Amino acid sequence: MTQALASTLIVIPCLDEATHIGALLDQLCPAAERLDARIVVADGGSTDGTLAIVGERQRNDPRIILLHNEKRIQSAAINLAVAKFGEGAHYLIRIDAHGGYPDDYCDRLVEEALATGADSVVVSMLTSGSGTVQKAAAAAQNSKLGTGGSKHRHLSAGEWVDHGHHALMRISAYQAVGGYDETFSHNEDAELDYRLRQAGYRIWMSGRTQMVYYPRTSLRGLYVQYLGYGRGRAKNVLKHRVIPKVRQMVPLAVFPVVLLAAFSFLHWIAALPLLLWVAVCLGYGLVAAISRRNADIALAGVSAMVMHFGWSVGFWLQLLGLGTRRRAA
Repeated sequence: MTQALASTLIVIPCLDEATHIGALLDQLCPAAERLDARIVVADGGSTDGTLAIVGERQRNDPRIILLHNEKRIQSAAINLAVAKFGEGAHYLIRIDAHGGYPDDYCDRLVEEALATGADSVVVSMLTSGSGTVQKAAAAAQNSKLGTGGSKHRHLSAGEWVDHGHHALMRISAYQAVGGYDETFSHNEDAELDYRLRQAGYRIWMSGRTQMVYYPRTSLRGLYVQYLGYGRGRAKNVLKHRVIPKVRQMVPLAVFPVVLLAAFSFLHWIAALPLLLWVAVCLGYGLVAAISRRNADIALAGVSAMVMHFGWSVGFWLQLLGLGTRRRAA
């Protein structure tokens, strides 16, 4: 085993993940043994039994470490884990507790980092659901309507990119740019990728592995999530003075369009942009359900509307400095 393979830190930011954490640790432990890696569960104050599950796994595998993350958010969790356990480690692998991974996920990441010389290896994030609302949200998040064609939302053959879902990072690069910005509860990955690129580090999107994300199970939860994403994107714009991409600028119009519709009592044409947006989204969901012969995804258009609206509201509120109190992710 090479020195690079023997010095890996696997970090799982975690908050109330009793449903997933046990099976996830069981899956990661063989990989940790192969890579001679530590697994750090950085918990933000779980109250649902997560801590007991992690404690049980700790007794069976000394590679597992439970770390209390007082700041609760993911960016702080990873910074804390690297500060305490990163010394001597070559690679950081970030695992999201609310996701699914192939058994060889960590192995493939390290192999690609070694083969490409990349400072960061990111992955495609495919979305899957089980209930009606979750399936609809997954269909929306896997579509161009929901994500605007973001590269990391679709399978890749392997390519150099500006941003992707965080998976592996060279710890020396991570530390050189200062790690995650802990003022970000959302979009901390995109903000860090910007600083990595500005410092000359290279980001490779894996063509050999990917992850599966399980979306929110309620429309309210989906809205709150995308509200945070919108705030995070606006914070990136304000911090780095970067112009949003076209696919990000289009949903910015949603909140103003909804406000404009409030004046339809003056003239019907004020409601026209809103009606067009609703028709496109609902039409997409209907067509997707018919083409795939799956009635469960008929609500994909509604999910897309919730995502667009939450993202747009969050962006504008952050841009205008309204309700900026930080929330835990």
